[in-house]
Amino acid sequence: MLKSTLSALWLATLAWGANQAEEDNVKSIGLRTHTLVQPYLDSDMQSRWYDFGGDTIIRTDQVPLTATNWEIEVEYKIHGKNQLYGDGFAMWLTKERGKVGPVFGSADRFEGLGIFFDTYKNNRPGVVFPYVMAMVGDGKTSYDKDTDGKDTEFAGCSARGIRQASVPTKFRLTYFQDKYLKLELQYKSEGEWTLCFETNEPPAIPQVAYLGFSAETGELSDNHDIISINAKNLYTSQPTGKPTPGSGRGKKSATKEGGSWTWFFFKVIFFFMVIGGGYVGYTAWRTNKQRSHRF
Repeated sequence: MLKSTLSALWLATLAWGANQAEEDNVKSIGLRTHTLVQPYLDSDMQSRWYDFGGDTIIRTDQVPLTATNWEIEVEYKIHGKNQLYGDGFAMWLTKERGKVGPVFGSADRFEGLGIFFDTYKNNRPGVVFPYVMAMVGDGKTSYDKDTDGKDTEFAGCSARGIRQASVPTKFRLTYFQDKYLKLELQYKSEGEWTLCFETNEPPAIPQVAYLGFSAETGELSDNHDIISINAKNLYTSQPTGKPTPGSGRGKKSATKEGGSWTWFFFKVIFFFMVIGGGYVGYTAWRTNKQRSHRF
């Protein structure tokens, strides 16, 4: 019985340690080609990675996002003086780029991922607006504006405080291929991230996708400002063996950062195994001694 208990406890500790080590080994590299921060322009009044023109349209013109795992953090601001306002803005990761259309200012029947920050409620009973939702487009399915995309929603959440917020408003979209897709929002207080949605069955995003932003107003108007964009390439460092290519980190770094708590539990389990082994050995010795006295 003691042996079975120790074995179960040992296996549970190993599983916990493996999961913790995987989380601790997630690293990131900044993607300069998709990052936009103030003052936006270089000394020649140009941007190396972004084009400025027209009514301040910013896009990753010739640089698709090809990273397998990535994180995109955006600071934005939705504001205006009118009591009636609309409609919202969107972030896109799509196969095609720069097409104007009726879906938050961009093209309908897109192929890829759209994240919509919808500030005007058309017809979605029981849902509090503003509403943030994701839609995965297959290139054929249309977004239904009359129902605020209800039938094509992949995931979403209500976020009443994202407009006219008293703190910097941000969102952070994290994607690990075949593992998870997560969207977090900052709008309640600075430094506090609220989970909008997370799924362990992420959608398939085109291997070559363009990152873009668009907004839409109609009879009702509002201001939709993109203040900064910070894109990162994510990777996992190997806890043992050879380092991940391009990571610049090997076994020594992974051991240092990786799971001091795991090592602590290993020592505790080892201690109990020693005690258990001693107990079993002592019991066997007592039994043999008693048998020898009988003879």
